[in-house]
Amino acid sequence: MSRIGKRNIIIPKNILIQIKNNVIYVTGPLGKLSLKIRGELKIERAENKITIKRIENNKYNKSLHGLYRMLINNMIIGVLYGFKKDLELKGVGYKVALDNEKKVLEFNLGYSHNIVMNFPKDLKVEIKNETNQKTRIILMSYDKQLLGIFAAKIRSLRKPDPYKGKGIRYINEYIIKKAGKTNVK
Repeated sequence: MSRIGKRNIIIPKNILIQIKNNVIYVTGPLGKLSLKIRGELKIERAENKITIKRIENNKYNKSLHGLYRMLINNMIIGVLYGFKKDLELKGVGYKVALDNEKKVLEFNLGYSHNIVMNFPKDLKVEIKNETNQKTRIILMSYDKQLLGIFAAKIRSLRKPDPYKGKGIRYINEYIIKKAGKTNVK
């Protein structure tokens, strides 16, 4: 039995959950999410608890047991409280501009051209300019998967440099810096 998969999921009072044809729908104050359950898993609901059980004990179902428990739990937390990711731009001349009406981010990252990214409607973006050449990008959403994928796409535009630390990185991300070349005689 999976250690994570065997735990019950507690349903808060203001969350509505429906299970139809192996699809679970979660509705809360921030939005609505759905997830199709694959594999031989059975979702049981009793009052304010959800339990996930395996029908067959094969390797494939064992691998999905804990995964789907966490995905459903993250859906409930997301529609109730939401998720947030912070990124920072570090480098001379690195800038980002936000157009909330068109849902567009425009990056100036030292390339010969600006990079324009459209962001999904379920995502809220804030830009905060701080001192010492750092700009913060704050991403908020009720969908944790969407948030993580979009944050990774932004980070991939200019990954942190291991020599100077310039680039886009998550807040509190530790970058191991390499030693530069030294003139040894």
